[in-house]
Amino acid sequence: MDISSVIVSAKPEQGAHLKSLLEAVHGVEVHVTADDGRMIATIEAESEKDTVKTFELIGQMPGVLAVSMAYHQVE
Repeated sequence: MDISSVIVSAKPEQGAHLKSLLEAVHGVEVHVTADDGRMIATIEAESEKDTVKTFELIGQMPGVLAVSMAYHQVE
């Protein structure tokens, strides 16, 4: 199992919509949101390949300005 933490930077006016998009992705959970559009989320995946796919999917979502990997662990 791969567990990762990511910081997502988004346009503030799209924060609520983006949060719902993120939480609709299998294995993604949003833990913290800030008024300026930043979010901290985790990705839980079966493999590193699946983690990378999810990370890339997040980066392509509407309203996302940047996504940064903050933590990664393989169990």
